[in-house]
Amino acid sequence: MNSFGRIFKISIYGESHGQQVGVLIDGCSAGLAISEDDFTDDLLRRKSGAKGTTPRIEDDLPVIESGVFNGFTTGAPLLISFKNKNTISDDYKDLFSFPRPGHADFTAKMKYGGFNDYRGGGHFSGRLTLGLVAAGVIAKKLIYPVSIKAGLVEAGGQTDIENAIDQAVKNNDSIGGIVECIAEDLSIGLGEPFFDSVESLLSHAVFSIPAIKGIEFGSGFQAAKMTGSEHNDQFIDAAGKTLTNFSGGINGGITNGNPLIFRVAVKPTSSISKAQQTFNLKTGKKDELIIKGRHDACIALRVPVVIEAITAIVLTDLMLLEQKLPRVISDNSSR
Repeated sequence: MNSFGRIFKISIYGESHGQQVGVLIDGCSAGLAISEDDFTDDLLRRKSGAKGTTPRIEDDLPVIESGVFNGFTTGAPLLISFKNKNTISDDYKDLFSFPRPGHADFTAKMKYGGFNDYRGGGHFSGRLTLGLVAAGVIAKKLIYPVSIKAGLVEAGGQTDIENAIDQAVKNNDSIGGIVECIAEDLSIGLGEPFFDSVESLLSHAVFSIPAIKGIEFGSGFQAAKMTGSEHNDQFIDAAGKTLTNFSGGINGGITNGNPLIFRVAVKPTSSISKAQQTFNLKTGKKDELIIKGRHDACIALRVPVVIEAITAIVLTDLMLLEQKLPRVISDNSSR
């Protein structure tokens, strides 16, 4: 449904053109220093406005509704909300019966019997990743000094990302991309074999991000072209450090102390300015669709910080399960 995690549990809510979107976080210990300013950097990285992103600009100011008192978490659930203000819902009125190719318009209408909020993609919109980023800010503070960094390494099949975006904008089209994420300073032993492996949990969470179409860890699909003697990571010390890292920091579903490395494939945005052929459910005929509204030419530009957030959320839950969370909680007993 809309929740993820066992101890550090998040629940996202809202629709793209509804009153607000946000996240409910349960399982955050009391005594963690939190303010609205803590969210600024990561929210700015997700924010639109740069070339290749949607011209829809929202304030994206977090409102901590509950769970924080006098600047510290209370141990109660944290509710963080974001108001939707810059909406033009009329741009989407035809899409209820004229679904966009490649988008969730059709499946949402069929699943929910037409009661879904289709404006701006509704509950299927990438706008809901605001809640994921907010939860990621909390998670990053909890697992510090673990470092998580993600970046766009390819767009539209090119490493020259700026050129690829220029071409997409010129052609009234959209492009996808590849985002790489690296988490360092992880302890050994996080994760379980089989169903709760680190790969399984990260993949589960990563695919909650709209537009994700694939994931690979370490050498990924290149491993199929290698021999065992090439792919095996040689141990070079008693702490488990390896000469290479084709395993991506995971063996048997469990972290091995080396950097956790994975990459995700982000598909092109479904909403493009170029005319497309699709089926009109109202007329019962195939017809030309010209999409109105404000959309990203390359949504992958805004994905890295969301990937970081998801990774931090998963790692926080795993560290709590193993009781390996760093001691970052303030001692307020003498106040």
